[in-house]
Amino acid sequence: MFENLSHLALQQYWWVIVSLLGALLVFLLFVQGGQTLIYRLGKDDLQRTLLVNVLGRKWEFTFTTLVTFGGAFFASFPLFYSTSFGGAYWVWMLILFAFVIQAVSYEFRSKPGNFLGKRTYETFLFINGLVGTVLLGAAVSTFFTGSSFSVNENNFSQWETPFHGLEAALNIQNLSLGLAVFFLSRTLAVLFFIQNVNHPDIMVRARKQLLFDAIPFLVFFLTFLAFLLLKDGFAVHPQTKEVFMEPFKYLHNLLQMPVVAILFLSGVVLVLIGILRTAFCFEKCSDYGIWLSGTGTVLVVFSLFLLAGFNHTAYYPSVFDLQDSLTIENSSSSHYTLTAMSYVSLFVPLVLAYIFFTWRALTRKRIDKSELEQESHIY
Repeated sequence: MFENLSHLALQQYWWVIVSLLGALLVFLLFVQGGQTLIYRLGKDDLQRTLLVNVLGRKWEFTFTTLVTFGGAFFASFPLFYSTSFGGAYWVWMLILFAFVIQAVSYEFRSKPGNFLGKRTYETFLFINGLVGTVLLGAAVSTFFTGSSFSVNENNFSQWETPFHGLEAALNIQNLSLGLAVFFLSRTLAVLFFIQNVNHPDIMVRARKQLLFDAIPFLVFFLTFLAFLLLKDGFAVHPQTKEVFMEPFKYLHNLLQMPVVAILFLSGVVLVLIGILRTAFCFEKCSDYGIWLSGTGTVLVVFSLFLLAGFNHTAYYPSVFDLQDSLTIENSSSSHYTLTAMSYVSLFVPLVLAYIFFTWRALTRKRIDKSELEQESHIY
């Protein structure tokens, strides 16, 4: 089946898979957002323990998706992996460090004899929530703004600045998306808490907090979107494969790919409905906010990845030398490798089904004080 597909079709297939994994990862970053709200919403040890434990049931989904996303990128587009992870290593090392201390914090926060104290590990969780979201958002934004690297004829890449990726945070478009992801993760976390935590004081604070995070998210996201749609983009000539700057390239991509435009606009509407429905509805209907906004988040991020890689676009542009920019055609694995991996990808629906049923089992009942007292393992 897959062996009969052209190399380009396989490259496009795997860009769709990578894009979907990236979109799911951004949705699951609500765990990181929730970690930055532990002291904002929890005013005593019991309340903070409730918040940490409801997040503790989900943090492994985020970590696993991050690893799967990186692994899929490595296997399908290895030149991107070697260029970005090997060149912009300070950014990726900081992200990795942030996720390592997250895992340590959930493991040891409530361990007997914890000499560092709960507050230390709660601080680590906050660092993970801030650093992980902002840097991941800024890293994704470089798909549209470019990075300073070169690639020689043997596909050996070299980073051309001494900051090795940290310079991305100084670009206002990158920073806008990074902060948009940060406030989006907090917004989704508030929606998740409202659905899954049974504590009246936390619920009151969560409803007040929702718009405090949703409004900055919209401001930073619209700022990023304005930069994206109005700037010159990195286009690829379909015959010569020459990379050149095209005015309004990403706006053209949106208009020339109507399916992507529909997905993007549908996602934006769902995110807004989820927020507004929860902010102004005090009945059970507010329980669905996380699913509405979460689904919208997946659609929007998925669409952004498609805008970056499809329609003759360089998804990882080089501002050092345009012709060294990476496209899905010049940075992918061989036809044989992509074919073999495509058969493995048929198991993805089974994994998603497992995650869905496990998710439902862990959130069948809202967490409260009595459930904590009955739990054998407390984060």
